[in-house]
Amino acid sequence: MAETPTTETLPSSDDIFLFHEGTNYRSYSMLGAHTAAEEGISGVRFTVWAPHATYVGLAGNHNGWDGTQNMDSLYKIPDSGFWSRFFPGMEPGTFYKYRIVAADGTSFLKADPFAFKAEVRPATASVVAELAGYQWGDAAWRRKNKSPYNQPVNIYEMHFGTWRQKEDGEFYTYQELGGLLIPYLVEMGYTHVEFMPLAEHPYDLSWGYQGTGYFAATSRYGDPHELMYLIDHLHQAGIGVILDWVPAHFAKDAHGLRMFDGSALYEYADPMLAEKPGWGTLSFDFSKPEISSFLISNALFWFDLYHIDGMRVDAVTSMLRLDFEKKSHQYRHNANGGLENLEAISFIQRLNKAIFQYYPKALMMAEESSAWPGVTAPVHEGGLGFNYKWNMGWMNDTLGYIEHEFSERPHHHNLLTFPICYAYAENYTLPLSHDEVVHGKKSLLNKMPGSYEQKFAGLRQLLGYQMSHPGKKLLFMGSEFGQFIEWKDQEQLDWLLLEYESHQRMLAYSKELNKLYLSEKALWELDHDLEGYQWIDADDSGQSIVSYIRRGKKPVDTLLFIINFQPAQRLNYRIGVPRPGAYEEIFSSERTEFGGSGVHNAPMQSSKLEWHNQLNSIELTIPPLSFLVLKKVGRKGK
Repeated sequence: MAETPTTETLPSSDDIFLFHEGTNYRSYSMLGAHTAAEEGISGVRFTVWAPHATYVGLAGNHNGWDGTQNMDSLYKIPDSGFWSRFFPGMEPGTFYKYRIVAADGTSFLKADPFAFKAEVRPATASVVAELAGYQWGDAAWRRKNKSPYNQPVNIYEMHFGTWRQKEDGEFYTYQELGGLLIPYLVEMGYTHVEFMPLAEHPYDLSWGYQGTGYFAATSRYGDPHELMYLIDHLHQAGIGVILDWVPAHFAKDAHGLRMFDGSALYEYADPMLAEKPGWGTLSFDFSKPEISSFLISNALFWFDLYHIDGMRVDAVTSMLRLDFEKKSHQYRHNANGGLENLEAISFIQRLNKAIFQYYPKALMMAEESSAWPGVTAPVHEGGLGFNYKWNMGWMNDTLGYIEHEFSERPHHHNLLTFPICYAYAENYTLPLSHDEVVHGKKSLLNKMPGSYEQKFAGLRQLLGYQMSHPGKKLLFMGSEFGQFIEWKDQEQLDWLLLEYESHQRMLAYSKELNKLYLSEKALWELDHDLEGYQWIDADDSGQSIVSYIRRGKKPVDTLLFIINFQPAQRLNYRIGVPRPGAYEEIFSSERTEFGGSGVHNAPMQSSKLEWHNQLNSIELTIPPLSFLVLKKVGRKGK
C-alpha cells in the first residue's frame, strides 16, 4: 500500500467533522467517484466511508474485479473512517465496485453508496459519471415558483416504466418519454407529476421502494443528463416535479448497503430495530449522525442536481413506530418505555429543517398512515416539519364508501361526512394512488358498483368529489381514462381503451375537471382555512346526497357542490344558498360529452324560502350518480 496520498481533492477535515456530526448536507460532493485533476493529471478520486474495514480497494474491468493489489488500494484517512485515492487516467463510464476486507478477514465487493450512476440491472456495478455540464433552461420556472399553500396543486402520479412502453415492450428513455408525457400533462391540465422512486433498485417489481443506489438515477431509462433533460422540459412547460423518496428502509441485496464494511454500518445492529419483516428490508440506523449526513445529503442532492420541486416521503409511519407491522416478539420499546422511534423523529425534523432552509418553497409530503399529531406542524412547535401529509383517512373512508352497493350507502353516510372533521388538522393532499389499484384491489373504475355505465358515472363522481374536497390532489396514472384492469406493474397502461367511446369520454371529463380546478380559486385558495368550507346539508343519508360550499378569498368565487351517490334522479331538490340571486350550473358530470344523461339545470333564481339554515334557497334536478357545481350569476366582484 502506498504511504502518502495526494491531498488536492481529499475530503477536508471540516467536511469529515461535519459528516460525523450529522450536518454535512452536501456529503455527495466529497464521497463517491469524482472526476478531478491532481498534480496536473486528469482522473477520478474515489472516497468511501467504511470505518470497520481493514482494507478497501478499487475493483473493476481494469483489474478483473480483483481490487486486492497495491495499485488498487485506497488510502485510509487517519481517524476518520474514510478511505480515498485518486486514480489517474480513469474516465467517466468506468465500471467499478469496492473490494472490502472486513475485520474478520472476509472479502467482498460492494457498489458505491454515493455513485451517481449504476449498471443496468441485473448487473450491479457502479459507474463513474459526471453530472456537471447539462445546460438548464428552467430559470424562469424556478424564479416564479410559488409557495403551494394557496395555489393549485393537482398531481399526476406515475410509474415511469409502465406509463407507456415501446412496441417490443422495452422502456422509453427519460428523454424519449418526455416527448409523449409533457404534451399529455399540459393538455390534461395537471400542475405536477410525481414519479415513483427513480433511485437505482435491483428488482423491477419493488417499483423502486427497495433501493440500493440512492444517488444514482436508475439506468433502466437512460443516463443522468437525460433525466435532467426531462425535468428541465417539464419545468419549461409549467409542470412541477415531485420525486418519491424512500429513507425508511433499503434492500438487503449483497452489493448494497447491508453490512457494508462487514458491520451493520447503515442499518441498526439490533435486528429488532433493523428488520422490516413485512418487506424483507432493513431500516437505516437513525441514531448515527452519519446516516443523517447521508440521507439529508441525498434529499438535497435531488433538489440541487436534478432541480426537483418536492418529495413524497414514503413509509413515514414505519419510521415513527417501533412496532410498525411487527409482532410482539419483533420489536422493543424505546428508552422511555414508549413505541415511538425517537431517533427517527429527530432525523425527520432535521431533514425538513434542512430542506426548507435551502428550498423554502419545496413540497415535502409525508405518506403517514396513522393519526400521528403534528406531521405538518413546524419543528419549533414540536411537529415533524413536513408541509403536506397524504390524507390516508380521507382515502380509506371515501373508497370504503364508494365500494358499497347502492342499497348499503345510506348506512355508511358517515364515511362521507366524517373526513371534513379532520380536514384542517394538517395540510393535506388527497391521494388516489398506486397502492389502491394494485394486487387485487381493482382499478378505481372497477371498484364501483352497478352496471357498466354506472361504473363510469361513479368514477366521474369520485374524481369530482376529490376535486371539490379541501386539500391538494393526487391521481394515479390510468384512472383519468378509466383503466378497467388494476395496475399490472409490468405492462404499459391499457391505452387501447381510448379506442372506445366510454373511455374517450372519461378522459374528456378528467381534462375538463382539471381545467375547472385550475380556473376556480374556491377549489384551492383557502384549502387550509376553515373559512373555505361550509356544509349546506351533510345529513341527507336517506338519499345519499351531500351538498357544501367552497369559498375563495372573494365572495364572487364561491362555489356550491351537490353530489348524488345513488342511481336515482331527484326532482325539485331544494338546497339553501348563501346569497340571493341566480345560480348557474357551471359543471356537471352528467353532460353528454362525458357519457352522462344530459340532464341540465337552467339558471335558477333563488327564493326567500329559508332552507338548510340559509335565508334563501333554490330548487334543482339532480341526475343519478352525479356531481354538480353551481355558481352565483352576478357582476364581477359582487
